[in-house]
Amino acid sequence: MTAAAPHRVAVLAQNGAYPFELGIPARVLGAADEGYDVVLCTPTGEAITTNAGFDVLPARGPDALAEADTVIIAPVDPTVLRRELADEVRSALARIRPGTRVVSICTGGFTLAAAGILAGRRATTHWQCEPLFRSWYPEVELDENVLFVDDGDVLTSAGAASGIDLCLHLIRLDHGMEAATRAARRCVVAPHRDGGQAQFIERPVPDAPDTSTAPTREWALARLADPLTLSELARHAHMSERTFARRFRAETGLAPRQWLTRQRLALARELLESTDLGIDAIAAAVGYATATSLRNHLGAALGVSPLAYRHTFRSTESRARRLHARAGAGVGVGESVAVR
Repeated sequence: MTAAAPHRVAVLAQNGAYPFELGIPARVLGAADEGYDVVLCTPTGEAITTNAGFDVLPARGPDALAEADTVIIAPVDPTVLRRELADEVRSALARIRPGTRVVSICTGGFTLAAAGILAGRRATTHWQCEPLFRSWYPEVELDENVLFVDDGDVLTSAGAASGIDLCLHLIRLDHGMEAATRAARRCVVAPHRDGGQAQFIERPVPDAPDTSTAPTREWALARLADPLTLSELARHAHMSERTFARRFRAETGLAPRQWLTRQRLALARELLESTDLGIDAIAAAVGYATATSLRNHLGAALGVSPLAYRHTFRSTESRARRLHARAGAGVGVGESVAVR
């Protein structure tokens, strides 16, 4: 059987680039077993200057954009941003094939907006650049409070490390949660961060900075099967409900109920990918009274049913392990595996 061709990713770097973000796609996608071929290119094929005092010589020129399955626009220092694209950048972007997935990290969203790619779409960028972005590109539906936005074939991320979040999301989309979790573990980063950019925006220091909801979040994660209430969470944190809710949102960017829903769905997705548990059992394990409730929540969040998610996103490696185990137990590899 012929191995699948690697997914080709072209990272477009421009003058004023941040070296940290330039390295994110190769580091994170390269940590996935499933095979991404990541190449750095520039609009002209010549070296570009970074904002860190050194130049970067790319492996490829703009021709790499015409071959890519995914194009990632790396960010540049906000001080070099211009409302209109340079001719060489516009010419390079014109090489992208229709249907190619296009991604931006941080201020890379300015490049996509200037090219008209974000017109009428939901997108994000670094929260500090929000006023400038809105004034230049009012036709874009900007959400500066999230870590990244998935708008189908166009995905945008917020500042700096949120590029890691988005690259892990790309792995989840392409190969499932298990693959993304393995890549995150190799990069020693969280496979999924809670909340959005709102938690990183400068705000006054709280009255009691040594009081955190983190211990209660850890406690709740071990009890997702239980019907946790705001009252129970606040009681565990030794706070009033009002104080707990305020501090919880300040730390995570989400209300407690929203956070619980995300954690339950994340666990449900993991169980759908990595186990053969039935939908009723998974619903109970993540704190939903019925399978119908799980279906409704998963459908609202992802637009798919649990069965459809299991069929689409269960990783190839997970399937191989189960088939190997069945073969060891005397079950033929060609026999069907029940999917509940």
